Amino acid sequence: MLGEGILKGLAETAKNFAGSFVSKERLTTVEYPEERLPLPEASRNFPFLVYDGPDWEKGMRCVACQICEKECPPKCIYIEKSKDKKPDFVGKMQIYPAKFDIDISVCMSCQICVEVCPFEAIKMDVEYELATDDRFGGLLLDRKQLAKPNEYYHKIHPTEATHVDAKLTEEKTKAEAKAKADAAAKAKAAADAVAKAAAATTARTTESPKATADPSTVSAAADSAQDDKPLVTTKAAEPSLVPAKAEPKKDGGN
Repeated sequence: MLGEGILKGLAETAKNFAGSFVSKERLTTVEYPEERLPLPEASRNFPFLVYDGPDWEKGMRCVACQICEKECPPKCIYIEKSKDKKPDFVGKMQIYPAKFDIDISVCMSCQICVEVCPFEAIKMDVEYELATDDRFGGLLLDRKQLAKPNEYYHKIHPTEATHVDAKLTEEKTKAEAKAKADAAAKAKAAADAVAKAAAATTARTTESPKATADPSTVSAAADSAQDDKPLVTTKAAEPSLVPAKAEPKKDGGN
C-alpha cells in the first residue's frame, strides 16, 4: 500500500511519545551534563597509553618502536626514543619513549595505532569532554597526560582488557619458561665440560703413573737401584797390581 512505511514510522513515534509519560525506558531526552547515558564498551574517541603498576613512567608498556607514528594516517603522533633502557612487562630490557605526543585536534580516531601496536601499549579512550580555550597547546597531549593505568582500561573496555591481560600473561610465562630452559641448558653444558675435563685428567694420570707416584716409594726404588749397581772405578784411581817390566840391558854393559 502506498505510504505504508510512513504510517508505520508515525505509529512508532506516537507510541514512544505517549509511552515517555509513563515509562522511563522510553525517554529519549537526557538532560546533559547532569544526566549521562552509559557508553557502550565498543565506543572509542582518542588514544591513551596503558601502564602497569603504580608508577606511570616505569610501568609504561610502550617501547618507542614508532610503528604507530609511522602508520598514523594524519601523522598526529610524535615519538622520541630514550637513550637508556628499562625492563618491559616480560623483563626484557627495552627503550622507552622519552617523548610521546598526540595532537588530538588532528587525530581522526581511526584506531590504526591500536591495531598495529605489538605491545598492547596504546588503546582507545572513551573520553570526549576535551574542550579547551587553548587551540594548540591544550589539544597537544604529552605522555603524562596520555598515560592511564591498566585498571582504567579494564573499567572502560573490560572484555578487551581481560583478553589482553591473558595474552600478556601467556607471553610472560613462555618467556620465563624459555629463560629457565636456557639457564638449565647452560648449567648442563658447564657441568658436562667440567666432567669431561675431569675424565681427561684421570686418563692422563692412568697413562703415566710415575708422575703421580708416592715420593717415598720413588726414593726407596732409587736407593734399591743404587745398591744393586756394580761398583765401577777408574784405573787412575787404583794402584796397578801388574809388576813393571825390567828394561833390557844395553850392549857393552858390565
